[in-house]
This record gives sequence, C-alpha cells and structure tokens, in this order.
Amino acid sequence: MLEIKNASKIYGEGTSKVVALDNISLTVNKGDFIAIMGPSGSGKSTLLNVIGGLDQLSSGEVILDGERIDHLSENELVGIRRGKIAYVFQQYHLLPSLSALENVLLPLTFAGGSQDGTGEKKALEMLQKVGLRKRAEHKPSQLSGGEQQRVSIARALVNNPTLILADEPTGNMDQKTGTEILSLFDQINNEGHTIIMVTHDQRVARHAREVIFLKDGQIVERVTNEKEGIDGKEDNLLAKVR
Repeated sequence: MLEIKNASKIYGEGTSKVVALDNISLTVNKGDFIAIMGPSGSGKSTLLNVIGGLDQLSSGEVILDGERIDHLSENELVGIRRGKIAYVFQQYHLLPSLSALENVLLPLTFAGGSQDGTGEKKALEMLQKVGLRKRAEHKPSQLSGGEQQRVSIARALVNNPTLILADEPTGNMDQKTGTEILSLFDQINNEGHTIIMVTHDQRVARHAREVIFLKDGQIVERVTNEKEGIDGKEDNLLAKVR
C-alpha cells in the first residue's frame, strides 16, 4: 500500500547542508505495524513527515495506494491527509476550547461529512472505542494526558484512514498509561489499520511487527518482531545506530 523509492531529503546547502534522508527505499504492506528507531537526527521524524506530505522530498518518490503523492500540491495533499492518512503526535494537538467530541468531529467537519447528523454518531462511536464515551463533553484541560491521547487517536480514526502515522505517541506518559495506549494501537492494528510509529523506546517497539533502524538518514536494519520480541537483538542493533 505504501512504497518509498530512493527518497532523499536535504536541508540547506554548502557548509550548512544536512542530509536528513539519504536514498531510502521502503515498502509497507496493508496491515503492517512498523516501528522506526534510531538516534536523534537519524531521520525518523523526517521520514514520517515525507510519507504524510508534511515535508517535500529533495528527490525520490512516495506512492500510496498506487498514487504518487510526493509531487502533489498542498490542496491535493490536504485531501489525501483527510481521507487516507492520519497523524498521532507526542503532543496531542487538541483545541482547548472544544470538547472531546468536538475535537474528534473536526476531521469530519473539514471533509464535509458531519452535516447530516451522522458525524456526531460516528465521533461518539470512536470515543466509545477508546473508552471515553462518558467524557465526550469534557474539554482537554479536564482530561489526563492519557485521556487526551485517546481523544487524538479517536480523531485519527474517525475518517477511517488507510495509514496511521504516530510520532512518539507515548513519549509524555508514565509506563502504565503508555502501555494502555499501546494496547489501543495493537487493537487498531488487529482491526486492519496500517501503522508506522516513530519511537526511541524498546518497550514501545516490541508492539510492532517490524522494527526499522535508521542511522544518518539510511536504513541500517529491518527486523521482524516475532512473538517473543526482538529481545537479545536490541542491544546489538541499538549499538549499531548510536
């Protein structure tokens, strides 16, 4: 469903030139759950951003569901992001003046799909899915960090995206809350959603089916995450990318 061909992203020029992605090629199949790991500056978030159309490639291609999207205009990319791609960030990016329900409704509103009365029903179904139906009228300031992230996940799911991109989604959480959020991602993946998640945490990576290790903008290893996890391999792999 996703193919990245010879993707490079370069910032600046001359002595200030930074190669964030260096000729990366990658194929992602429908239903995959992939974790991307690597040290700071390895290109993890840049890779996520070029997939989602938030950053433009310097060269190469990004193909989603058979359509090349790296060269689309901003207006065309907005349409792709509304219908096929959803983001979950470390910072929840909820609008503080809106209730949980209203925040989840936003993607439907922008897509023009909330005017016949079915939008609110669908948003409430998503809040039920993440265990927050009873908190629908609460504003973000009345919710815990874990609850706010659940709202952001419900918002990501409401348009039934093909691909979910998550950037350190448990980075601000204690271990217990983070585990609950990861269990939710497991559930979402088991229902058929494709997930690509950036993380620096080995415990988070164990939830993925595959782990990709980046260093200096290049893929240095891609490991299948068996049921027993990648225990025993992590230290060597992480040492490789440090």
